[in-house]
Amino acid sequence: MRSERQPITVRTARWFATHPWRAIVGWVLFVALCLGAGMAVGTNKGTFEDFWVGEAGRAEAMAARSGLTPAPEEQVLITAPAEGGRLDESAALTAAGEIRQRMASLPSVVRVADPLWAGDGGALRVAITLRGDKETAKDDVEALLEQTEAVQGAHKELRIEQTGSASISTAVNDKMGQDLQRTEAISLPVTFLILFVVFGAVLAAGIPVVLALTAFAGAVGLYSLASWVFPDAGGAAISVIFMLGMAVGVDYSLFYLKRAREERERSGGRLSHVAAVEVAAATSGRAVVDSGLAVVLALGGLYLVDDVIFSSIATGAILVTLVAVAGSLTVLPALLARLGHRMDGRRSRRAPDMDRDGSNGKGRTGDGNKAWTALLGPVVRRPLAALLLGTAATAALALPALNMELGTEGKETFPDSLVAVSTYDRLTAAYPSQGPAHLVLVRADDPAALLRALAERTRGDGLFAQDGKPELTVAEDGRTAMLKVPVPFAQNSAEATRSLERLRTELIPDTVGKAATGVEVAVSGEIAGGVDYAAHQEDRLPWVIVFVSLTTLAIMFAAFRSVVLAVLGVLLNLATVTVSWGVLTLVFQGTWAESALGFESLGFVGSRTPLMVFAILVGLSTDYQIFVVSRIREAVRKGVPTRQAVVEGIAGSASVVTSAAVIMVSVFLSFLFIDRIEMKQIAVGLTVAVLFDAVVLRALVLPSVLALLGDRSWWPERPAADQESLADGPTPRPLPGAAAT
Repeated sequence: MRSERQPITVRTARWFATHPWRAIVGWVLFVALCLGAGMAVGTNKGTFEDFWVGEAGRAEAMAARSGLTPAPEEQVLITAPAEGGRLDESAALTAAGEIRQRMASLPSVVRVADPLWAGDGGALRVAITLRGDKETAKDDVEALLEQTEAVQGAHKELRIEQTGSASISTAVNDKMGQDLQRTEAISLPVTFLILFVVFGAVLAAGIPVVLALTAFAGAVGLYSLASWVFPDAGGAAISVIFMLGMAVGVDYSLFYLKRAREERERSGGRLSHVAAVEVAAATSGRAVVDSGLAVVLALGGLYLVDDVIFSSIATGAILVTLVAVAGSLTVLPALLARLGHRMDGRRSRRAPDMDRDGSNGKGRTGDGNKAWTALLGPVVRRPLAALLLGTAATAALALPALNMELGTEGKETFPDSLVAVSTYDRLTAAYPSQGPAHLVLVRADDPAALLRALAERTRGDGLFAQDGKPELTVAEDGRTAMLKVPVPFAQNSAEATRSLERLRTELIPDTVGKAATGVEVAVSGEIAGGVDYAAHQEDRLPWVIVFVSLTTLAIMFAAFRSVVLAVLGVLLNLATVTVSWGVLTLVFQGTWAESALGFESLGFVGSRTPLMVFAILVGLSTDYQIFVVSRIREAVRKGVPTRQAVVEGIAGSASVVTSAAVIMVSVFLSFLFIDRIEMKQIAVGLTVAVLFDAVVLRALVLPSVLALLGDRSWWPERPAADQESLADGPTPRPLPGAAAT
């Protein structure tokens, strides 16, 4: 009868702990099956249509329906070998001829244009139009690069390099993969060392890392399967899967393993490993389930963005979280039961007989808790002052978020260390018309006439490039036409944005807008796409915040049956997020941190970053709150007054939660080595938030609020006393420096 009333986490843990080899073999087979299935079906890549947003998306759709979608184009730039040097015109023309001959023979090439000199004669470019086959895009670009390198090898007296959207995309993705491998090489040993310091045993340190890696591997396989429902957005999810997989995978194993070892230490080694696993399952196991659900639902809010990138990231992150939870509830108990005696560590084997609260029967807590107990004593004695201090710190760091500017990545935001990127910069300097361009799509009875009038209005306007005339293309049906209006500014510059505003609000209404009814017009291009994408994120952000906050409210209430704690959980999450946004604004919209973090300020925060940081942080913040409040509730159920339970619960969980936070920070910081500003922003945002949560929210705000509210913290009802705990538990001890309650 007793076993029927026990939580499912306990019953599950008991079965796997008593059948360890079945569990271990089953887990290995599960991960292998996930990987095999993923490799068998492959990954479904998103189509161009999946990325269409706003007016720019409507323009892309018009172009696609009428056959006006621009074909991908690569540019070979020929200049003097040294900056400012004199270009040998004869050698440049010879090299250009070789480029044309070599490129024209490639099956992926549709057309090779005649060489075109720059206005100052310092550069010569050759444009190559590709067929645009998405399936072979990478191979096509690499074939062109081989020919470019061959010509460069034959003309040492020249500088011959290739650029274009396809070659830049290939270079960025390859660099991203290399950086991710380096990140793994950094984070794995650092995580292992931290765990070794925590546990003092190699096996105990290695198991969480291995489980996190297997969770990552299994999730990658499952992600390939899921991509046929939620298409992959260019592999962006893999980085997040690894980041979050290491964070939650290690954390969940750490919480579980640490609790099992605590129970063994308290019993002086008399408690069997299976029995310790059951206790851990009843406490940490339940918290793992609750926190895993919190992370999943928070990430689920990203689906509301209605964006293929966020959908793919949400899918991958949710899968790795679920796999990590499953591993901590199944194979981890089996490993603890089978290998527990090898993971106890010296301290565990010689631990004195301890009471259930972690004391040694003489009223003293472990050394690891003394510092936190001493820190929390003044907080709960003067909770109002502590709350005001924590609130002031939160407000000070969050305030800059009010000035946050959003933008999107463009060619100029990628690292200049990539040849394709640096060549693009030199190309646009020599040929301003080869930079970003507005694509104006018009569907009408005579669209060409309307667009010619618009093109005339751009002449002499400094917001539009004047070194090349606007290109007009008419569809075969004669009813749709496209005008390409080049812009001599970087995609994310204020001038580029102003040129789009002028085009949409002044020039188009004054020309195309004066035509008869039935005219359909829309503007696309890199600039319009970025502006519309950022606006789309801002529009969706409030809906995501509301959804995630409501789900957090529900999870916290379900976990603790307390309205107060549920509301407090939401407020603490929002505090963490706004602080993260504030620091992101300070760091990345300014220039003071450029050298320290290795980036060049763009004057804005990536439009995807706030939403990404919000979803991940709410999940992780709720994760920590559940573990800490669970320990506080355990003390309350033993009959400890709420104010003292706050100290005992936070101090008792301090070691494991702090260790988990340090591991998360080490994982997040390793992503600073990825040479892409968006990843650096996510790394900084998550790192700051985790540190702020540990130092300010957990040490000041949470204990001060609970101390002020007392038993009202548990409204509508105080947790029922656990009679077994009351019978076995210690007599409540007075807080340091205060009279007994």
